[in-house]
Amino acid sequence: MNDMTDFANIKKGFTIGGHSITLPLIQGGMGVGISLSGLAGAVAGSGGVGVISTAQIGFDQEGWDASPVETNLKAIAAHLKRARAIMEEKQRRAPFFGRKGMIAVNIMVATRFYERYVRAAAEAGAELIISGAGLPARLPEFVRGTKACIAPIISSVKAARVILRLWDKKYKRVPDLVVVEGPLAGGHLGFSEEELAHIDMDDYDRELTAILETVQEYGDKYSVKIPVAVAGGIDSAKKVKHYLTLGADAVQVATRFVTTQECDAPEAYKMAYIRAFKEDIRIVKSPVGMPGRAIYNDFIARVEKGERFAHRCHSCIEQCQPDKIPYCITDALVNAARGNIHDALLFCGAGAWKAERIQTVDEVIDELFFN
Repeated sequence: MNDMTDFANIKKGFTIGGHSITLPLIQGGMGVGISLSGLAGAVAGSGGVGVISTAQIGFDQEGWDASPVETNLKAIAAHLKRARAIMEEKQRRAPFFGRKGMIAVNIMVATRFYERYVRAAAEAGAELIISGAGLPARLPEFVRGTKACIAPIISSVKAARVILRLWDKKYKRVPDLVVVEGPLAGGHLGFSEEELAHIDMDDYDRELTAILETVQEYGDKYSVKIPVAVAGGIDSAKKVKHYLTLGADAVQVATRFVTTQECDAPEAYKMAYIRAFKEDIRIVKSPVGMPGRAIYNDFIARVEKGERFAHRCHSCIEQCQPDKIPYCITDALVNAARGNIHDALLFCGAGAWKAERIQTVDEVIDELFFN
């Protein structure tokens, strides 16, 4: 592990709402059960932003089947407390002295009872709430009176303008951070199937430049610096350098952290990444109506053949119609989180097939920022 003098070789960290972050790194939120307190605490302890996914976060707790929402809300507080403890314990050890990280949560706008989840996270002391899977139009309202910073996830300059204009007009404020999720990201994606079938990264860079300009325009209006993090397919030092050079303040990395010892995913899930080939990474149609990126397996093949799976509602997605979907997204993702990968939806980023072995969080960080 490199010592603190090596930080002179990379772009300095950044600031979110007055909080200094040592590394220009945000760990992407991955649910169900993939990025919980273990991974988030480890990344934050190294000086990045560790993110806990709140998607069915209480799936492994007693009472979840009978009362999923109430169990999830309790689990948010428990995981935030545990992540902070892991972060603080790590920062008491060399070479992590003096590093400053942050514990954040990712809450999907599409979550049923979204407001309750946001308020629960803010009350439990979440320093940052990141929201995508829809535009978080009322997020400023839900955190009012708390210390939580807020960040929308957007995928286009159009979406950036909509949310920035709305928050400016209605709440007289701007985000503390903007996350730009590109077409190579994992899980549910903010692009059409047609756009994902013809990805042009040069076009994406031009879109990103326009987003950066738009965010700066609103930052200038309020005389603040709004940091922008770029996400999606960032799996090498070369890509980190590319986006930081392009003007981003940080990168958000998810897939690279799945195959780490500290990741909360089960061993079978991690090994599915390691065993996957490039052609196994596919765009699939989620039952919630959005395209997503996942590892092709027996489960997806059976869905494509028209097989329907019995399920009951777990109160997860607001717009879900249980009587019309072929399978429950929660059941498929919980199976993945429990290691039952043959009956699971294995979400992943475009570069998941590149994973060759289980690493530590800090080995991944070294490869991204020091090579």
